[in-house]
Amino acid sequence: MTFGEMMPTEKEKMLRSELYNAADPQLVSERRRARDLLRQLNATLETTPAGRQALLAELFGAVGDNVELQPPFFCDYGRNITLGDNVYFNFNCSILDPAPVRIGNDVMFGPNVQIYTATHPLGHNKRRIGLEAGRPITIGDDVWVGGGAIICPGVTIGAGSAIGAGSVVTTDIPPGALAVGNPCRPIRAIDPHQD
Repeated sequence: MTFGEMMPTEKEKMLRSELYNAADPQLVSERRRARDLLRQLNATLETTPAGRQALLAELFGAVGDNVELQPPFFCDYGRNITLGDNVYFNFNCSILDPAPVRIGNDVMFGPNVQIYTATHPLGHNKRRIGLEAGRPITIGDDVWVGGGAIICPGVTIGAGSAIGAGSVVTTDIPPGALAVGNPCRPIRAIDPHQD
C-alpha cells in the first residue's frame, strides 16, 4: 500500500471474498438492519401484497416480480441477495450472504433449504480472532432445490437443474441436471418436457 491509499473497510474485504472481521461495527449494524426487516417480514404474512413487496425491496439488493417467502425466512444482510421473477421459498429457508447470492427466474426452494456463502479459515488461530470470508453462489433460471438441501460457498447451479432433497451441494452443478446426494452429484440429464 502506498502513501495516501486507504485501507479497505471490513465490508469491502467481505464483498471481495477476502478474510474480514464480522465483528466490525458497520457489519454488525447492517446485520441488525436485516434482522429488523426480517422480523417485520416474518410477522406480516397478512399484510398487503404491496406492503410485503416494499419490505422485500428494502431487504434485498434486487427483487423481481412475484417473489414469495413462507415464514420464517432468515438471512445475514439481505442486500447481497438478488432475486429474479417468480422465486418461491418454502418454510424455514436461510441464506448466509456475506458474499453475493444471485438467484434467477422461476426458482423454487423446498422447506429448510440452507444457502451458505460464508466460510471460515481452517486454521484455528484466524478463527479465534474472528476472521471469516465468503464465496458467491449463483443459482440459474428454472432451478428446483428440494427440501433440506444445503448449498455451500462458491457453488453455481446451472439453469434447469433440480437438486434432490437433503443434498449437500459442494461443487458446481451443470445446466439441466438432476443432482442428488452428499456430496451432491449429477445423476442424469433432465428432459425439460417431462413431468
